[in-house]
Amino acid sequence: MTDPVEKALALWGMTGASCDFVAGRENRIYKVMHEGATYALRFKRPGYRDLSELTSELDWLAEMARAGLGVPAPRPSRKGKLLESIDGHYADLITWLGGSPLGRSREPLTLGSPLRTFTDLGAEMARLHLACDSWTAPEGFTRCHWDAEGLLGDAPLWGRFWENPTLDAPTAAMLRDFRSQAARALAALELDTGLIHADLVRENVMIDGTDLYLIDFDDGGYGYRLFDVATALLKNRAEPNYPALKQALLDGYLSIRPLDMSHLDLFLALRAVTYVGWIVPRMGEPGSSARNTRFIKDARDLCGAWLAQSAAHQGG
Repeated sequence: MTDPVEKALALWGMTGASCDFVAGRENRIYKVMHEGATYALRFKRPGYRDLSELTSELDWLAEMARAGLGVPAPRPSRKGKLLESIDGHYADLITWLGGSPLGRSREPLTLGSPLRTFTDLGAEMARLHLACDSWTAPEGFTRCHWDAEGLLGDAPLWGRFWENPTLDAPTAAMLRDFRSQAARALAALELDTGLIHADLVRENVMIDGTDLYLIDFDDGGYGYRLFDVATALLKNRAEPNYPALKQALLDGYLSIRPLDMSHLDLFLALRAVTYVGWIVPRMGEPGSSARNTRFIKDARDLCGAWLAQSAAHQGG
């Protein structure tokens, strides 16, 4: 694929800037250096988000940056637009946030001060939620919904996880049971909801000295605040000090704003099953078989534990 990089740079008044390809999945991203500043030029994957969703994400990011959050700030083009269309591609330009990811998937964490880092992450997540609640989104603001329907409905955002074709019969039955019981539980609970990042995995949290940044809001939308907490914790469960990391993150969050954490186990299970659906259309990608096996194991463990806990609580 050839991206219209030079045409895009011209729209932002950066013709001839240093530009290097760095990543490609939902976006194709180039690192741009111009007049002493560094940016990320992003070409959007066709069909993944519509125009209103893309412009809404940029409006949201701009407001969060103005609120002082450690997030990428969109830079307007020379026409004053945050999103440009170039040869059939949507593109934007955002500030490049330095540092290194909190960690890499399936690799042990190597943080110098892990408890402090997770405390800071919890606090920054809470600040994000506070800033979102203080903001009145503009008319036409459109983002996806990580609500009960988006997680457990007939057409979940990341796919019908209970129909993953690789599930054995007992696991498929368990996930169907979980889907049913989790839906009833969510309907009975009054939970904190609003705009959330929805993808605070290790790779989307950048550490630069004592600074911590949140990047990649592609999947952000309206949902349960516990879903953000669960996402930040899920892939760290194998760490030997996971209980301490978990407590540090919760303490950091609660130092900024209140949140009822009593249903966190449910949301860890909900987050786990989303990956079982997400992997299905990606089965042909390299490494997908191993990832699918891990996702199913996580979902089986967490859903089984929550179902057992619910049965014990109900006296069943």
